[in-house]
Amino acid sequence: MADDVKPTRAEELRLKEQIELAESGHSILEKKRDSLIHDFMEMVGEAKDVQQELIDQFSEAETAMNKAIALEGSSRLTSVALAIDQTPQIEMETRNLMGVKVPDIKSEQVRREPHERGLSMISTSSRIDETIDAYEKLLEHVIEYAETETALMKLLEEIDKTKRRVSALEERVIPEMKDNLNYVSQVLEESAREETFRMKKIKEKKQAEEQQEREQEAAEKEQTTCPVCGDSFDSERGMHVHKSQVHDE
Repeated sequence: MADDVKPTRAEELRLKEQIELAESGHSILEKKRDSLIHDFMEMVGEAKDVQQELIDQFSEAETAMNKAIALEGSSRLTSVALAIDQTPQIEMETRNLMGVKVPDIKSEQVRREPHERGLSMISTSSRIDETIDAYEKLLEHVIEYAETETALMKLLEEIDKTKRRVSALEERVIPEMKDNLNYVSQVLEESAREETFRMKKIKEKKQAEEQQEREQEAAEKEQTTCPVCGDSFDSERGMHVHKSQVHDE
């Protein structure tokens, strides 16, 4: 329970509103967490496919290079590689996925036709072209895998963050607010009982005073006038009261 909680009706109302808001936020975060996990699991399946395609393409590119080296020689492949001065253009953008910004990588000039590579027909061969084409495909798979892997990491970070928020609301924030509300409600109920008891005592005292006044008035009314002498008659003492004497009735 917080030390600064004041047991007032206004505080009780404020705590009730805060608890309602916190529980609503908790429900929203739970839905967000579940949706993120669902998207993450779907993306994991896609990532496995992309990873397998990357592995297969790497194996294909490696095989093509080994054949080219065996038939053309490594020095010729090196000279061809150095002659290519064009580099792929990669643009990094972002897209929103359940409030999470994930990368959206766009690439240009990754795969090109043989005549677009700036190489002469004499300096290359079909095997060298096949090797270049295989590695261009490999680069496309690397970019796709990097995009998918980065998106998975971003989603996983957001899932962990959302889980921590849900746990904090469940285990600390909402229970503390409910404890504070219970404390305030108990204090107010106790104050109400004390006020009721005090009002009851005041009422009983007032009723007793009124009863005493009524009894006093009744006692005063019991005093009558003597029918013989005309003086007042004290019914409690059973005698007449005269100015000069007191005689029995």
